[in-house]
Amino acid sequence: MITKYGYSTVGIVAIFSFILIAIGIFVTNPYLKYSLAGAGILLMGFTLNFFRDPERNTPAGENLLISPADGKVISVIQTYDDEFLNSECYRIAIFMSPLNVHVNRIPISGKVEYLKYHPGKYLVAFEEKSSLNNERMSIGINSKFGKIKFTQIAGFVARRIVTDLKIDQDVRAGERFGMIKFGSRVDVFLPKNATIKVKPEDNVYAGETILAIFNEEK
Repeated sequence: MITKYGYSTVGIVAIFSFILIAIGIFVTNPYLKYSLAGAGILLMGFTLNFFRDPERNTPAGENLLISPADGKVISVIQTYDDEFLNSECYRIAIFMSPLNVHVNRIPISGKVEYLKYHPGKYLVAFEEKSSLNNERMSIGINSKFGKIKFTQIAGFVARRIVTDLKIDQDVRAGERFGMIKFGSRVDVFLPKNATIKVKPEDNVYAGETILAIFNEEK
């Protein structure tokens, strides 16, 4: 199915694609005719593929941290978060290519306690400095196992971040909450009382892949 976050874009592209195909019908030059029709079909196909929103089976377990995005893990590091966790933590960075599903999902059940939009640049998302310099949206959830922050980061192609959340909202792991249009990155910051289950170059899937497991006793 198509995500609700893409209805307006899909509608605009559908109209534009129809115009290209319609013009092609009345063009006498066969090369131009098929070029226009092909461009319209390819554009519509790419848009429908980008805004696809498949169902996902989220693993059961309150102590599981689930991937908020489809893509490839580009780094797993120890760092310090002074925005929401205010402590030493792990950071898992996930790069989303234009071919990935771009609907983002809640990584762990809890309450939304922090939302902050940061204007910024549009550097290539897999660059390390994009984490601090690019346009981004930071989201903080207080869970049973501590504070979790995840950041939607716009990239060179992505120019719009969609976040459908509000402060004090109760959320559950696997729920859809927004997307980044046309490729980008999501960083996840988590406490050090967790066992990381992914490594760089791993492919992950929003709402399904387990990024980390928290010790129930902690």
